[in-house]
Amino acid sequence: MHNNVMQINFTKMHGLGNDFVVIDAINQPIDLNPDQFRYIANRRLGIGCDQILLVESSPREGIEFRYRIFNADGGEVEQCGNGARCFARFVIDKGLSDSKVIRVETESGIIDLSMTTDGNVRVDMGTPVLEPSLIPFMADEQACEYQLQVDDQHISIGAVSMGNPHAVIRVEELASAPVHSLGARIEQHSRFPQRVNVGFMQLIDREHINLRVWERGVGETLACGTGACAAVVSGILRGWLGPRVVVNLQEGQLVIEWHGDNQSVLMTGPATSVFEGTIQI
Repeated sequence: MHNNVMQINFTKMHGLGNDFVVIDAINQPIDLNPDQFRYIANRRLGIGCDQILLVESSPREGIEFRYRIFNADGGEVEQCGNGARCFARFVIDKGLSDSKVIRVETESGIIDLSMTTDGNVRVDMGTPVLEPSLIPFMADEQACEYQLQVDDQHISIGAVSMGNPHAVIRVEELASAPVHSLGARIEQHSRFPQRVNVGFMQLIDREHINLRVWERGVGETLACGTGACAAVVSGILRGWLGPRVVVNLQEGQLVIEWHGDNQSVLMTGPATSVFEGTIQI
């Protein structure tokens, strides 16, 4: 453990209720261990958040920032779409970048961020990964739908990685969907060796869906950007959705666009700053 006390400046932000502590690790030295990340994320003892986002500079040519994400349990994860929107808003609000398109490296690849005229943030989330071994998901061959055995029931799922693995299930009625019981079972399913996020999707029409997401290591969250992307990709592959879909989450909407094959998924939505502060650790 570190004995010296660190004074850390942070900004509390959220993307549709998915909340973050965002820390500028360019202009202040940041060296935190998992216990300290857990403390920051603790809603009773610390600041409270779903994830902590670190803004670092990138040593790579043509890339402005490195974006690192730590879950409330202290573990580092590869990608977070709602966080990416907050990341863009943060670096622009803080004057760290004035680029039209901000290139950022994450654990799972390069993402491009840009502000829309109405103050929303558009994120190029990259190409969805559909090859089972890369998701990772155990299946004999790639398909747009798989049968998953959970206890004594067979469930149809789509499997997509957006830099993190997602299982997508269609339900008739979202309010009564077994998000917690079934989400927890599928998250830990043996065919997903790195566990999985689970999206429960209700179709309204070809341009609109309602979505709830059970996030691995977190539980049900108010909004999951990669989950919205994965649900739309899976819905398009299964023939249910058109290329531009409004996704209704509990606290608002995301617009997801995907034109198939090797195209990037584009996600547009809000990012809100709540307050600034300092914490001693």
